Amino acid sequence: MNISKLFPVGVFLISAAFAAPPARSQSTAPNCTASQKSAVECFVANAVATDLMKPRYGMTLAEFESYGFAVSLILKTQRTYVVLVGVSSAVADAMPPTNADGTPNQTAQDDAIAATINAAYHYGFVSPPAPASLLDLEHFSMDVASAMNNNNGALEFLTPGISLRIIDSYIVTATSNGKVNWSEVDANLSTVVGNYISSGLVKIPPGMSLYDVTSFVGSLAQSIYSYKVATHRTALSAN
Repeated sequence: MNISKLFPVGVFLISAAFAAPPARSQSTAPNCTASQKSAVECFVANAVATDLMKPRYGMTLAEFESYGFAVSLILKTQRTYVVLVGVSSAVADAMPPTNADGTPNQTAQDDAIAATINAAYHYGFVSPPAPASLLDLEHFSMDVASAMNNNNGALEFLTPGISLRIIDSYIVTATSNGKVNWSEVDANLSTVVGNYISSGLVKIPPGMSLYDVTSFVGSLAQSIYSYKVATHRTALSAN
């Protein structure tokens, strides 16, 4: 059994399923073997027909099939896939889909993911593999984060969101009377990033600059602040 070949299938099911097991089998149409795209789209169509998964984000069946193919392409990337999973795990840990009082707020988490992925795309950390789109990257990250939201305390032990909490600590210390001194936040984060890089704790990815890294961290700070406002939190704490 080739585990490396089964892994992408498993991740796809994790990021695009989480429903009941199939109720019955369904024959495969001849055109399902015409290409990789048609094979994935047939898999998604059959999965929907047997209640294994359902279209999300307001997608039609055809759009959901295309999204399934986009996911199969994302899984074949290297840096993009790693960044997306990293963002998803960090957000699921430090920015749960709940308000400060514990009431549900999935929109706040989704908005934080979308803003973070947009910033990662803008500064060159991720790139959607053609014909996948930036929206596909966002939806993939939301699906993975959704899976990680129910982790039975595993993320509290692994703390993948520690970097987001560190960034938030600079927002908290620069906040007075409910107002954030963003000049102070940006200056402090720029210094911290520079120190991390010069000490070897953080490496600038190939093809990128110090400006890209510091700008991305600044965008993360804005996403964190927007999330805290939406959820009425004063800080990102362990959940």
